[in-house]
Amino acid sequence: MHWPDQIVLDPEIAAGKPIIRGTRLTVELILGMLGAGESEAAILSYYPNLTHEDLVACIAFASYLVREFRAFPLSA
Repeated sequence: MHWPDQIVLDPEIAAGKPIIRGTRLTVELILGMLGAGESEAAILSYYPNLTHEDLVACIAFASYLVREFRAFPLSA
C-alpha cells in the first residue's frame, strides 16, 4: 500500500489534518473508529464512497508516523 496516493494534507480542509483524498474524512476519524472496534464493513456502510484501500491507507499512514516518531526520555 502506497499511502501517499490516498492520504493528503490540505490546509483548506479539516484544518490541515490528514484526510482521505477526495473526501473530508480525516485519518484520525477512521483510526478512531477502528480503534473503538468498528468493523471495516460498518465503516464502509457509513461512508459508501470509501474503499477497503482507503482504510488500509489510513493504517499504513499511522504505521509510518509511529515508525518515524522518535521519543526520547526526559532526564531525571
